[in-house]
Amino acid sequence: MRLVLFVVSAALLPAQWKPLFSGRDLAGWHQCNGTATYRVEGAEIVGETAAGSPNSFLCTDREYGDFILEFETKNDPVLNSGVQIRSHQYAAETEVMTVNRGVRRVKHPAGRVHGYQVEVANEQGGASGGIYDEARRGWLHQTQCGGYKDNAWNTYRVEARGDAIKTWVNGKACADVVDSMDLTGFIALQVHAFKGPHPATVRWRNVRIQDLGTSRWKPFPGGWSATGGGKIAKAKDGTMRLTAEAAKKESRGFYVSKRALDDFTIRLKYKITHGNSGVFYRMGDPDLRGELGYEIEVDPSRDLGGLQAPGTRGWLQHTSDGMFRDHFRPDDWNVLTISAHGRRHTIHVNGVKTAEATDDPGRLNGKVALQLNTRYDLDVTYKDIEILESK
Repeated sequence: MRLVLFVVSAALLPAQWKPLFSGRDLAGWHQCNGTATYRVEGAEIVGETAAGSPNSFLCTDREYGDFILEFETKNDPVLNSGVQIRSHQYAAETEVMTVNRGVRRVKHPAGRVHGYQVEVANEQGGASGGIYDEARRGWLHQTQCGGYKDNAWNTYRVEARGDAIKTWVNGKACADVVDSMDLTGFIALQVHAFKGPHPATVRWRNVRIQDLGTSRWKPFPGGWSATGGGKIAKAKDGTMRLTAEAAKKESRGFYVSKRALDDFTIRLKYKITHGNSGVFYRMGDPDLRGELGYEIEVDPSRDLGGLQAPGTRGWLQHTSDGMFRDHFRPDDWNVLTISAHGRRHTIHVNGVKTAEATDDPGRLNGKVALQLNTRYDLDVTYKDIEILESK
């Protein structure tokens, strides 16, 4: 009889659940901001409001990247709360642009907690399970999934994988956000600022996590080749300056990746002074007529991060003049992020979602290309092209 041993790699085994709260004490946690109190009662963490306190947070000592988080929570219906994920504290006083209650600039002090928050609200408000960007951009997905119940324990599930964040409340799907501003950070339990009467409480129990590792940005793989008109000057630091002169009446040009991609998230920086350009992806043969894939508008005067399907369908989503005025950086680098997974496309410029298509029938594979639009005098520079390597 021969004994055969099978060795299974640890990487192939499913992630194991680990408790974030021992049920006995707050080891592994520390308080950030505010004067609300946190204590252990039975096997529960109890957060209690304090008069005059701003938002308070009980934060994990360590950070997490990709994970599945589950917890149960019950709060006084008069009190708003939430659970931070992939969050941080500002190292110094920081001014940010927020779109909550209108576009405006807000300064936050050093040490202020900021980042993604999974909303815990009351049953009547219906916002529970939404994703709010605390002390930064405001609402990212304001849901009305209707899963939360007052005066009862509510079970939350949060999945964060790469740039995808999804939530469930009592088994009901709530938020579904694509956003890559933060890929790691701490988890924190919030007691919201409260005007009283005090005290009001929020409770958590059975807080556990599956650690799925960390997704990271990597340099875009492979080389590039030029086709068509215009000029491309590549510097030693990797920046690519694309120029064209309309008077030369050349055919439009492209700087095309050698590698074709299916699903991906990429980001890059661009600075454009005049003319018109674009970032193409899932691109077909630029020398043939027909469907060329997708294009994200790069222009110094309009349609910030607008989405097109050039060749056949044209514009899919224009963006407003107001969005352009509020978020375009005319004399600085603009950060463009493109997430294309299946038939869902999500575009961000400078952290603001400019376009999203959730069930688009276009191409599912193709190359990435930087456009030289030779109908205009063009001067645009691209740099730091990266791809998100997800676990």
